[in-house]
Amino acid sequence: MRIDKYLKVSRLIKRRTVANEACDAGRVRVNGKVVKASYDIKVGDVIEIVFGTKTVKAEVTSVAESIRKDDAKEMYVLL
Repeated sequence: MRIDKYLKVSRLIKRRTVANEACDAGRVRVNGKVVKASYDIKVGDVIEIVFGTKTVKAEVTSVAESIRKDDAKEMYVLL
């Protein structure tokens, strides 16, 4: 699954266009490397997102194309 879609489905970022813009601006890293929106995410990857002065770090635990809002938090573990 693409990183921009994963961020939207997992509710780490609210909208896919915002996730896409964050990737293009270089604010999203996977395993320490800046990635583009088309990067293929896998279970075990560590995502780091910079929101201004705040940084969110999460490890991917599952990848699903669609998931209920209540279950979205089970797709990652915050570090």
